[in-house]
Amino acid sequence: MADETILIIDDSAETRLLLSLRLKAQGYRTVFAADALEAITRARQAQPDAILLDLGLPGSNGFLVLERLKAISTLAQIPVIIVSAEEPAVAQAKAFAIGAAAYLQKPLAQCTLVETVEKALAAFRESAKSGV
Repeated sequence: MADETILIIDDSAETRLLLSLRLKAQGYRTVFAADALEAITRARQAQPDAILLDLGLPGSNGFLVLERLKAISTLAQIPVIIVSAEEPAVAQAKAFAIGAAAYLQKPLAQCTLVETVEKALAAFRESAKSGV
């Protein structure tokens, strides 16, 4: 867990700060993007170990960002965890179909956030080890 970087993509400065504080308390480093355009740029620059992605972003939406991330070879394997206030019934299925590693409904408990991030990172490490 130490020295792993999480990219938080959310248009709300308050949400970015809250998620960052929760993750930093567990030893993660965080970087931020506030909209769809910045999201791809920051992901390329930071090469994070995982991404937390809100679906409601200015200039686009989280589904399009997820599609773009999965289409870029250097970013495609990074686990993306959707963190959204959208109704999960439809959004969750669509997110998984595009390649999301997990779907979390806002507001979320700190333990749920950390547990989900740790599971996604463990699965990512395992697939990297096995060469998948």
